[in-house]
Amino acid sequence: MSEYEKHPSHFALFFLMGSALGALAGIFLAPKSGKKLRADLRTKGSEAIDDTKEMYTDVSAKAKDIIEEAEHKAETMKKDAERYLVEARLRVKEMFAREEKKN
Repeated sequence: MSEYEKHPSHFALFFLMGSALGALAGIFLAPKSGKKLRADLRTKGSEAIDDTKEMYTDVSAKAKDIIEEAEHKAETMKKDAERYLVEARLRVKEMFAREEKKN
């Protein structure tokens, strides 16, 4: 014999608990009416659109910052390269001038 047959009160208690849990699950998992479902979908869709717009704004701002920083670095590198080129030309001219003086 099973334990539940020995103690009918246990069977009744478990039966009532199972019934209560089943009723709660039915209430929480029941499908919504079409009107309510469409309203929920609109709300979720609006939230998704707002989140996307916010993300786009954040990404655009970060991209703008990165581009500005890259432009600044490129300009700095260009100025450095021009300065090095001028210095190198001066050194070459000085070297040729020294060689001409020796000859």
